[in-house]
Amino acid sequence: MAVQQNKVSKSRRNNRRAHDALVAANPNECPNCGELKRPHHVCPSCGHYNDKEIIAMTDDIDLDEDAA
Repeated sequence: MAVQQNKVSKSRRNNRRAHDALVAANPNECPNCGELKRPHHVCPSCGHYNDKEIIAMTDDIDLDEDAA
């Protein structure tokens, strides 16, 4: 079992954790639809990437009440 040799002070412990904070996201505006999207990712709302349609997005799917 690991046992520490010397006590690690709160200051030294917190200095080690100084770089562990989360950074905020950096969303970009989609040139096709104007929605916010992650950089270098396909737009989740319209399916475009770099002015090309990558994913064919469909409108609302209407299910019949009997089919469900």
